[in-house]
Amino acid sequence: MKEIIATPDAPKAVGPYSQGVRAKGFIFTAGQVGLVPATGKFAGEDLATQARQAMHNIKAVLEAAGSSLDKIVKTTIFMVDLGEFKTVNAIYAEFFAGDPPARSTVQVAALPLGALVEIETIALL
Repeated sequence: MKEIIATPDAPKAVGPYSQGVRAKGFIFTAGQVGLVPATGKFAGEDLATQARQAMHNIKAVLEAAGSSLDKIVKTTIFMVDLGEFKTVNAIYAEFFAGDPPARSTVQVAALPLGALVEIETIALL
């Protein structure tokens, strides 16, 4: 069985997908970009601001599902410019001080709405 997770504390889906799905003890979050839920606009034009907001959005989805950032086991980060990996790494470290989850990072040609970064996670309940 799966349960769809939705919260007003994260941006609404911009397509036919769910913010998160709970299944068999895991939470799978959709990729989150740096949109502010209340406005639907990017938190800022720079990578650091967008990455930080994306993490706050992930936190909101996880908490709505009964989980938390410290229960994340895997993240995937999509960036339009891997040359700025150091910036994303610094923001990521703010959220995962000790025992960080496994992670993959890939460069993509483009992201939804012109985002600079998108992050998805898998977490335990």
